[in-house]
Amino acid sequence: MKGVVTKSTGSWYIVRTDDTITYNCRLKGQFRIHGIRTTNPVAVGDFVEFDLLDNGHEGLIHTIGERQNYIIRKSIKLSKFSHIIAANIDQLIIIASIEQPRTSTGFIDRVLVTAEAYHIPAVVVFNKIDIYNMQSEARYKSLMALYEKVGYPVMAVSAMKGTGVSDFTKLLTGKTSLLTGHSGVGKTALINAVEPSLNLRTGNISGYHSKGMHTTTFAEMLPLSFGGYIIDTPGIKEFGLIHFESREVGERFPEFRALLPMCRYANCTHVHEPGCAVKAALQKGEIDNRRYNNYLSILNDENLDVVEYD
Repeated sequence: MKGVVTKSTGSWYIVRTDDTITYNCRLKGQFRIHGIRTTNPVAVGDFVEFDLLDNGHEGLIHTIGERQNYIIRKSIKLSKFSHIIAANIDQLIIIASIEQPRTSTGFIDRVLVTAEAYHIPAVVVFNKIDIYNMQSEARYKSLMALYEKVGYPVMAVSAMKGTGVSDFTKLLTGKTSLLTGHSGVGKTALINAVEPSLNLRTGNISGYHSKGMHTTTFAEMLPLSFGGYIIDTPGIKEFGLIHFESREVGERFPEFRALLPMCRYANCTHVHEPGCAVKAALQKGEIDNRRYNNYLSILNDENLDVVEYD
């Protein structure tokens, strides 16, 4: 039988067939000894083949289909291993907030770099605009202008007030979308706003730390009545990059990539080399300091080992 993995709990996988019937499946042990350095050989979104067991409602996965793409991050506990968040997606949507909790540009840029590496279109959505004061409003508008200038679609919404929800619905229609962001930024609330019938449980913000209390335990693919699927994920505190070489990082920043042919050296790192077009653009204010500093942070591998769920 064939189907798509809609949920993974680590040892069991829920697989949905074309006729929308779901089966609880396990993975044949051989997949775990093929040298795959990931904590999860099978991810949500994977197309698989499985044999139905005698009880008629459980299966054994024996084949994993070739992936069109996937989003990967450093494993939470095993730094030399990676964790595949989801596979075969049409777009990645970063849900961000200016406060309660605050999303840093460092987090956004690390996710965008990964999306660029695997050729996945990305969108940045700022939620909770109904609670912002004048200072916070100015900050999210500044960030929207920054990412729009770089070339990413941006959007401002309020899941609680319904502002921008219709546009967010259009963004999702007919596509398989992966939602990611810190706990508490309102991913689940946004899903409920566009698909109330799902009635997903939302959490509260911790007053002491102003951080979200995550309610999504495992990644899960949810069907949308208007067409398409959302893959909801647990809130992520940090996004650790993996499988990157330093020379590749600049190519994953679109505004850097456009200037590469004008650098004096083909392998320019945009840090210390003379004749660097990126540094020249930075001095002229044509490249944003925040993006350049986040680029340096990635090159210096800062905080990549501090990766954990909230």
